[in-house]
Amino acid sequence: MADLSKLSLPVATPETQHFWEGTQEGELRLQKCLSCSDTYFPPRPFCPTCSSQDVEVFTASGRATLYSYIINHRPHPAFDGPYSIAVVELEEGPRMMTNIINTPQQPENLLLDMPLQVVFRKVSEAVALPYFQPAGSAI
Repeated sequence: MADLSKLSLPVATPETQHFWEGTQEGELRLQKCLSCSDTYFPPRPFCPTCSSQDVEVFTASGRATLYSYIINHRPHPAFDGPYSIAVVELEEGPRMMTNIINTPQQPENLLLDMPLQVVFRKVSEAVALPYFQPAGSAI
């Protein structure tokens, strides 16, 4: 990874505070609707399926599969060399945009449906970003 200090970092809002506190603690936190049982991401104060505000926050497994990706070769301050921009499908159901790290950024190493696990990189005192790596990889 390159110099993460050059990134424009997210700012927690009341709706996303639980998510960013979780990443600081090494947890991927999702929300689940208690009315219709839908699990969703990104964070919001109501269910995107039924609009109920009866929702709970829970810690996700951190497991996912690779749903889609591209390999970007344009420079970026957070990554050295080519890097993947990916959509992963979390074990709990929602999809999430992220980057795949700790593996060569080549199509033969980024197989659709491959098992992944979340890892967190602290980029400031207040922010840790979730990334994904192939399941079983050393952190």
